[in-house]
Amino acid sequence: MGGVHDSCQVAPRTIAVSGEAGSGKSTLGRALALQLRLPLVDLDSVTTPLLDALPRDGHWLSGPDAAVIRDGRYAALRAVARDVVETAGGAVLVAPFTAELEGGDAWAKLDALCGPVQLVRLVGDPALFAARRAERGEARDEHRPAQPEPVIGVPVIEVDADLSTAQQLARLLPALGARAPFDVGAALFGERFDAVLCDLDGSLVDSTASVARSWRRWADHYGVSAEALHANHGRPADVLVAALIDDEAARAEARERIERLEVADAVGLPAVRGAAAFWASLPERQRAIVTSGTVAIATARLAAAGMQRPAVWVTAEEVIHGKPDPEPYLRAAERLGVDPRRCLVIEDAQAGIASARAAGCHVLAVTGTGSPAELADASLVVDGLDRVRIEVDPDGLRLVAVP
Repeated sequence: MGGVHDSCQVAPRTIAVSGEAGSGKSTLGRALALQLRLPLVDLDSVTTPLLDALPRDGHWLSGPDAAVIRDGRYAALRAVARDVVETAGGAVLVAPFTAELEGGDAWAKLDALCGPVQLVRLVGDPALFAARRAERGEARDEHRPAQPEPVIGVPVIEVDADLSTAQQLARLLPALGARAPFDVGAALFGERFDAVLCDLDGSLVDSTASVARSWRRWADHYGVSAEALHANHGRPADVLVAALIDDEAARAEARERIERLEVADAVGLPAVRGAAAFWASLPERQRAIVTSGTVAIATARLAAAGMQRPAVWVTAEEVIHGKPDPEPYLRAAERLGVDPRRCLVIEDAQAGIASARAAGCHVLAVTGTGSPAELADASLVVDGLDRVRIEVDPDGLRLVAVP
């Protein structure tokens, strides 16, 4: 009998979303509150209108009593949050929480009144935060003192600000215990496979933010708009460069630049949830990586995530037509000596799913990059590779749901 697998895990009682100005913490906090159906308590909403209305010389963020005002703002936040948590059973709190991140008295006060508190921290490129502050043009940003990097003294879940809000939620919700249900009776669990072909970026290695950051820096250099980069994840860099750079003579340098940026940014990249164990469990002669990246990029990202390079992989240099064309997955199946119709593909993006489907493969999609609508053509969608495992039986490889 099939059914929907739902772990029924409960999110923490109170979630505190921290980050510096321009990191997007208010946007993420609101999205989390809506997703988890929790009340939202934002430091700015609670205290800023009153402070802005009070007559004073200079801005309250930078005056001689700024430290006292800071203490008062957080006392107000804690008082409101305590009432909300006691009456609603939980809350999403939004503030920089700089002192709280370090632990000590500030953290003890917050956790005692509103706890247990799970801290989420937005991290990212300071240049991105500065650009966002400049774009929004709020007066208080002109008076905001520089903040040193906090010393983290409490458990915290970090999420990259270069990700979209939907991509941030896709990482945070499982980490907070809110797992997405999936169909344990899906036909995919009844299939047998001769090989598993894995996309790399977003499927094995969580490089989505690194890719976005690298292309953002590349686009800034060439004056390419953010809109022009939208919805191109999973496509080969050559195709994207050709579409965005009119001068054919400049394209070679543009391709070299994006490769340098992506290799340089491949530092400390984590594996996708459950991907390290899933990848290590696959028999060497029955696994391959199929990536739109170059050898240099793929090598750097695998090394950053601490994952072993397979004997067979297909990179951008080895194909004429990249994803969504079927050539990459057909090439991998051929090199492994298997029928592509007996292959399971792990993907995270629409272009990759289309490529695998066109090659005749079955597809398991992992959330984190594409929206549910973009992953709809996959045979099954899970929110992490820890939801499944591969078992070997006499008829081949079998996908099994993990309870």
